[in-house]
Amino acid sequence: MALKTPEQYVQSLRDGRVTYWDGERIDDITKHPRFRVPIATTAQDYDYDDPKLGALRRFRTEAGHEAHRIYQVPRSEEDLAKRIELLAHTGIGTAVSGVYMALMSVKDQVAAVNPQYAENIERMYRYCRDNDLRAAEVITDPKGDRKRRAHEQDDPDLYVRIVSRNNDGIVVRGAKLHITAASVIHELVVMPTKGMRQDETDYAVSFSIPVATKGVSIINRSFAPAELNAFDYPASSHHSMPEGFVVFDDVFVPWDRVFLAGEVQLASKLAQSLGLWERTGGVIAAVESSELFVGLAQLVTEMQGKESDMVAQASIAELITYAQMLKMSLDYACRHYEHTASGMVYPNTLAINAAKYYYAANYHQTVRYLHDLSGGLVLTLPLESDLRNPESGKFIRKYLYTKSNVDVETRMRVYNLIRDLTADAYGGWHFVVALQAGGGLSAQRFMMNRTYDIAGAKAKALAAAGAG
Repeated sequence: MALKTPEQYVQSLRDGRVTYWDGERIDDITKHPRFRVPIATTAQDYDYDDPKLGALRRFRTEAGHEAHRIYQVPRSEEDLAKRIELLAHTGIGTAVSGVYMALMSVKDQVAAVNPQYAENIERMYRYCRDNDLRAAEVITDPKGDRKRRAHEQDDPDLYVRIVSRNNDGIVVRGAKLHITAASVIHELVVMPTKGMRQDETDYAVSFSIPVATKGVSIINRSFAPAELNAFDYPASSHHSMPEGFVVFDDVFVPWDRVFLAGEVQLASKLAQSLGLWERTGGVIAAVESSELFVGLAQLVTEMQGKESDMVAQASIAELITYAQMLKMSLDYACRHYEHTASGMVYPNTLAINAAKYYYAANYHQTVRYLHDLSGGLVLTLPLESDLRNPESGKFIRKYLYTKSNVDVETRMRVYNLIRDLTADAYGGWHFVVALQAGGGLSAQRFMMNRTYDIAGAKAKALAAAGAG
């Protein structure tokens, strides 16, 4: 029961996991260039001696030992605020361990159906917490023909399913897609992708297994190449993380690691619990990125001498509105928190879903304002190598000059960040992630319709119409 060092985290990944990338099976991801940035990004969160973030990363458990705060179950508004602060300074390889917050939030409901599963949730949560492990959110199935239910597919494995049961555990088969950081964590926490009906009991399954479990294979893809110049790619060069196509080829899961095995009435509850914490993480990231967009917009405007231009000021005002609405929404969701029967505190469900919907539905429009202010140079700016070349560099410095107080290299760095965040490989990845992470727009619409006080709104409308 000790916190790991960054070096110990890296060593823990040498466990025989089966991982593929670009057609190559990689036997030791810690030595492969494609995993250099993802592993380094996750290892940073194991730096408990960091003078700025070390204390924020740690909390003391009920047993008195220290653990990473990603595993602190919020019991008060202060705890929740600490979690929000932590997630604003945490890599995605650690943030996805929040899957255990989702499980802990539905533990009471699971206990009412099967107390043993609830005990398994508690035990696995403590095991990951006390051993300083990281866990991935493994939820989205291939789904096949979307018009048909899980058990109606031509291939029954297009949703993860239980293929057999025995006294020792279950055997599962299938695949999960879009699993962020799957190859650089320790535990794969599988959740149902959606609610299941009574004739789909084999598909109502949830469990946690080590990445290196026999029968598990991970096929990786990332928006970023292995090596990127930090000048030309100021975001991607430090923050890339692979998405895993995770295959379960007749994988055995012991009963003490099973959270759900056929209890269809719980499938949707588990799926929705993960959605809340995923959307909370998305809103936290959106608050940070939207404030960054305002700063970048102001910088390019000033660098071009357009700070008094009314059109530019109107665009910046739109960006400020977007940023402030997200910030206020997150603050409201935390101040109007909800809690489980056992006292776990979590953000307001309606507020988080409304905030995530607003973020996703307006993200593309928001980026348009930034692109409009920046101009074509976002895409056509020369590379750092051209700037450093004495012959080509002199032309770049001459013709990218705007005014005496604007350094050309600084101007290039600002434009490169805009391109990297919004108009390059990372930008394309984020355009999709903004919509799909935590479920698409329809998922948020469903939750808003489900949690809003519709009856109260109808009563007010009838009263206003004189019919109440």
